[in-house]
Amino acid sequence: MDDHPVLDPLGALRAAGDPATDVYLTGTVFLDIIFTGLDSAPVRGTESWARGMGSSPGGIANMATALARLGLRTTLAAAFGDDVYGDYCWDSLLSGEGIDLAPSRRIAGWHSPVTVSMAYEGERTMVSHGHRAPPPEEAVPACPPPARAAVAALGHRAEAADGDPGWIAEAAASGTKVFADVGWDDTGRWDPADLDGLRHCAAFLPNAEEAMRYTRTDTPREAARRLADRVPLAVVTLGAEGAYAVDSATGETAEVPALMVEALDPTGAGDVFVAGFVTGTLAGWPLGDRLSFASLCAALSVQEFGGSLSAPGWIEIAGWWQQVKAYAGQAVGEREALRRYAFLDELLPAGTRPWPLRRAVPTVGFRAAPGGDRP
Repeated sequence: MDDHPVLDPLGALRAAGDPATDVYLTGTVFLDIIFTGLDSAPVRGTESWARGMGSSPGGIANMATALARLGLRTTLAAAFGDDVYGDYCWDSLLSGEGIDLAPSRRIAGWHSPVTVSMAYEGERTMVSHGHRAPPPEEAVPACPPPARAAVAALGHRAEAADGDPGWIAEAAASGTKVFADVGWDDTGRWDPADLDGLRHCAAFLPNAEEAMRYTRTDTPREAARRLADRVPLAVVTLGAEGAYAVDSATGETAEVPALMVEALDPTGAGDVFVAGFVTGTLAGWPLGDRLSFASLCAALSVQEFGGSLSAPGWIEIAGWWQQVKAYAGQAVGEREALRRYAFLDELLPAGTRPWPLRRAVPTVGFRAAPGGDRP
């Protein structure tokens, strides 16, 4: 990644005295090992060979990377092991992506959580292993730091991992705009009380299945309207159908279809969607533009393998937009995309040329050979 983002989406809004952090995140960082090129799911009792393999920081690192690549000043509070995996994840996020890790900590003798992801048939299967990080030996600095926004995980998993997420109320009280996310409830309870933290949040972004289960409704749109009674802005992602949002403060609703792309690996797509929506919200874009941009970021990410590795930056977004304009008018879908994403013309820097993202390499890292060159 470049040391300087191609575009600062908040450049026109920044002023003296603003928080140094745009978005604050906390959560678990995994080392993701991704197997690609599998023709089908592994079969019990057999050995499967993948045609490709890669590694990258995963878990909360997916969203942190996506935000940083969109030019937001991102701060991450997480635990990192002192093993080789922890070194790799720390260096990748700090040096490679420019993410502020000042509130994060290294833990001696604690091994990094690991997820193995196998991508096939447009889906993925994951196996994870890890242990809860031990409490700090010394007092934790005041948390969270001042920030324009924060992303908080709700649900029973968040409660089990972090206890009472009191930092959410603290952040909201200090003026931080809190965006809430949620994970799958494997207990099957889907207890609405697990979402009590929404009273401190500005927006909630579950997927359709999560939204319907928590609200006991039959359609994602009905679920979004029900959730809007608990939070100012409810955004429900609809998978291949796009996304739907209800702004209870203004009464506005918006819906965008998903972009039709060849999905290779959906790992991290939800995190990338949230990052795109947070970016547009902090930049003050209209609701429809925010949904469209978030959907575009997610669509670009699923065309590549890996979670954080596939998060697009402004160069990739500009390359996509140039292609859409070049082929405009050849199909109804392209004409619709030309209209829906017209706001990118005023946003993207002129002359931005496509440049490929760094992709996975088949190892956690190479050791330098004598003289500083890689073997």
